[in-house]
Amino acid sequence: MAKKKGGKKKGGNEKKGAKVFKTKCSQCHTVEEGGAHKQGPNLHGFYGRQSGKSEGYSYSSANKKSGVLWADDTLDPYLENPKKYMKGTKMVFAGIKKPAERKDLIAFLKKSCEG
Repeated sequence: MAKKKGGKKKGGNEKKGAKVFKTKCSQCHTVEEGGAHKQGPNLHGFYGRQSGKSEGYSYSSANKKSGVLWADDTLDPYLENPKKYMKGTKMVFAGIKKPAERKDLIAFLKKSCEG
């Protein structure tokens, strides 16, 4: 795996990210193509797409109007504190405080949600 100076990993670990997803996200989200919306939308194909665009899910107006394009640089601060990043979101999740967990989750989401 690619390394940055100081020996730190550049990208996240997909396997660890899958565990983070299972414990912190799967109650409200699915990732498989054609998966059901739960309390939150199915996430398949969301990476690289504008927020609030998943067919058949009722998003908050804050999410629909945010104009956020989902990528590493937007997901990281969103996952850290969704309500701070997107004021008015209806996502009831406190966030993931550990940077390594967010990186791992983003690695998993990029791979498992490819459209």
